[in-house]
Amino acid sequence: MDLKFTTMTPELYGYLVAHRSPADPVLEALAAETFKLGGVSIMQIAAEQGAFMTMLTQVIGARRVIEVGTFTGYSALCLARGLPADGRLIACDVSEEWTSIARRYWAEAGVSARIDLRIGPALGTLRALSSEPVFDLAFIDADKINYRGYYEEILRRLRPNGLILLDNVLWFGMVANSEAQDDDTCALRALNDFIVADDRVESVMLPIADGLTLVRKR
Repeated sequence: MDLKFTTMTPELYGYLVAHRSPADPVLEALAAETFKLGGVSIMQIAAEQGAFMTMLTQVIGARRVIEVGTFTGYSALCLARGLPADGRLIACDVSEEWTSIARRYWAEAGVSARIDLRIGPALGTLRALSSEPVFDLAFIDADKINYRGYYEEILRRLRPNGLILLDNVLWFGMVANSEAQDDDTCALRALNDFIVADDRVESVMLPIADGLTLVRKR
C-alpha cells in the first residue's frame, strides 16, 4: 500500500492554521482564557477542527445537534455558529464551573438562544431524550470509557444520513501502540474496531488534531 502523508511540524501547523478563514475574535478570546486554566486546557479542540465542524454543520444543513462534553464551550460555539437562527444544540457536561465560562462567550457571540446546556451525567441526559431519530449531527468528546455508550444512545436518535463526530480517536498515537493497555486507550481502541465493523454506519477516520472519526448512519 502506498503511503501519502505529510509530517506535521510546528512550522507547517502554523501555516495550516493561518490558511483558513479569518479567526473569530470571540473564539480566540475563549481559547486564550481556556489556556490560562493550565494543563486541563488540552481538552479544548484545535482551531482547525473547530472551523471544520462549523463548516460541516453548515454543509449538511444541520438544525438539531447534540454534543457530549462541552468543557469551556469552544466546540459548542463552533457548532452553534454553523446552525441557522432556529437551530438548536443540546450541550451535555457535568461541570458548572467550566461551562460558566462557556455561557459568557456564547452570550458574547450571540448564540446563547441556540444552545440548551444540560448539566449532569451525559448517559442519563441521553437516555431521558425521546427515542425518535431527531438529530442531524452529534459530537462526542467526553470521558473515553463511556464513548461506546454515548455512541449507541446517539445513533438510535440520529436521522438516516446524520453524522456522529468522535474526538481523540488516535489518542496521541496510543491506540496503535500494543503496549498501551490503560483503560482510556483500550476503550478507544475497542470502539474504533467496533465502528469500522458496524453495518449500521459508514465511517472514516481523519488525522485532524488528535483524530476525528466521522460516522454516517445508513
